[in-house]
Amino acid sequence: MNCRGAGYAILVCCVISAVAVGQESGAKPRTRLEQTLIAAEKDFHDAARKGDSAFFKRTLTEDFSYVGFDGQLGDRQQMLDERSDSGFAIQPYNMKVVSLDEGAAIVTYDVVLRVPPAQDEGPPPRYQHFSTTWVKQGDDWKMKFLQMTASHWGDW
Repeated sequence: MNCRGAGYAILVCCVISAVAVGQESGAKPRTRLEQTLIAAEKDFHDAARKGDSAFFKRTLTEDFSYVGFDGQLGDRQQMLDERSDSGFAIQPYNMKVVSLDEGAAIVTYDVVLRVPPAQDEGPPPRYQHFSTTWVKQGDDWKMKFLQMTASHWGDW
């Protein structure tokens, strides 16, 4: 490659880098609602990792329900029973908040899930998509619904 070709290649790389940096800095700051619910989701992940059933008791609504990655419907008590054990390492990314109204919102995001395999079962799919519905009760945000969807079925 001659010097001119190398110069053009370097110039193209610089322009692409500048455009990428410019797009990242143009991202709008998160709203108060987005910050609150993303923090609540992160607390949910910490509680799942620690097996903090007290967190789930105070955070889940009385009529909470969820759909597991296998399509099975569960209720509040089943979630409390499942999350009393520690070991659920949830690494979220691409978190987005969709406001429904002043008292309800959906948080949707992708996760890398690492859990110990249950006896006679393999681990659940590692790559999943979570969607949670949060409702405001008084001054507190409570989780009303959670859906876990496997993103890559081959990644068990």
